[in-house]
Amino acid sequence: MARRPHHNVYVVLLSPRVLQEAKFRRCNPQYDATKPCIYVGMTGLDPDDRFDKHKAGIRAARYVTLYGERLLPELYACYNPMPYNAARDMEVELAIGLRDKGYGVWQA
Repeated sequence: MARRPHHNVYVVLLSPRVLQEAKFRRCNPQYDATKPCIYVGMTGLDPDDRFDKHKAGIRAARYVTLYGERLLPELYACYNPMPYNAARDMEVELAIGLRDKGYGVWQA
């Protein structure tokens, strides 16, 4: 019997202070200052649990640990859950799509 899809993409709102990071600015040359800065990730956990782990420093992305404010489910909930390969691909596609719309995006 096949496992039920349980992987998720998620988007974290980052504080505007992340723009003080030169590396973040370099990765977002087309950033529109009217849009938020975000982190896009994927997980086999519930996105709320994954966000808590980031904030606790557990297998964490540095920018989420330092600048993560909250999840933005309006940008990702419609895609979840999905199989691992679909989530892996969607993480990249979602990050590219949001960056194309002017968001400041970090995706590891």
